[in-house]
Amino acid sequence: MSIVTSRILIPIGFSDQSMIALGQAFNLAKIKKSEIILLSVIEEPNRIESLFLDDRTHELQQKVNDKLVEVGKEYAEKYDIHVETMVAKGRVYEKIIEVAEMVNADLIVMGTNGTPKGVVKKVIGSNAERVVRLAHCPVITIKGKQHKNGCENIILPLDLENRTKEKVTLAIEYARYWGATIRVVSVLLKDRQEIKDKLVRNLNQVKKFISDANIECSSELLEGEKGKGLVSCILDYEKKFESDLILIMTRQEDVFSNKLGTVARKIIYQSDIPVMSIKPHEREDVPSPFTY
Repeated sequence: MSIVTSRILIPIGFSDQSMIALGQAFNLAKIKKSEIILLSVIEEPNRIESLFLDDRTHELQQKVNDKLVEVGKEYAEKYDIHVETMVAKGRVYEKIIEVAEMVNADLIVMGTNGTPKGVVKKVIGSNAERVVRLAHCPVITIKGKQHKNGCENIILPLDLENRTKEKVTLAIEYARYWGATIRVVSVLLKDRQEIKDKLVRNLNQVKKFISDANIECSSELLEGEKGKGLVSCILDYEKKFESDLILIMTRQEDVFSNKLGTVARKIIYQSDIPVMSIKPHEREDVPSPFTY
């Protein structure tokens, strides 16, 4: 019987944020017994730039490779983890997706910049958004400077959409790695009182399913205040428990559009803690322990 090797892909641009993501990924890889693939992508100059600038791409590629090998060796020795390094040329998000599929990565961990202080934005970095939208495996995006090495609380937002089973199953898997508590939460907005009973029933069923898997679990229905949206309710809730990870599911149709759904995009961009994004599998819905 063959054993499937877990592989975590970490795109590295050597920014402070990507190095923070690197440390978090190695901590997780140690627990998962995963191999690590470090990837740096050199963006090729456009046609106009190439006419006026000396093409030193090969020289740059060698320098980046040397630096990547140095970082890989340092972390491999520190964590006793097998590390491979790769340098690619092209569009950043395309190469990340391509390499993730080539090495059969089961997780991508990458840093993403947050909203500058005093500036309101509605989008996350274009590369991070595209990777989240197009990757076939879960993606953890990490923003902010302070993160714990472990994970004590996982926030699992639920609605009444299908495919919830995929998200719950993954939450259980990662809760087991850390011995974490899963905190299941749904938000009832003031203009949607008619679905309250369905949300409560869904929460209770999911909580029972997780508890039956011997995972510590809590559930709560939040009633949104006037002028307070879904995303704000979820982010305020995670701060209540000093949580460590929010687990969300993107939509299958996001693959065919040019952007993520509004809720997923806002959570990823505004959250100060890591966010794991899961894309639904392309398959028929399967029976689940939940009622919708």
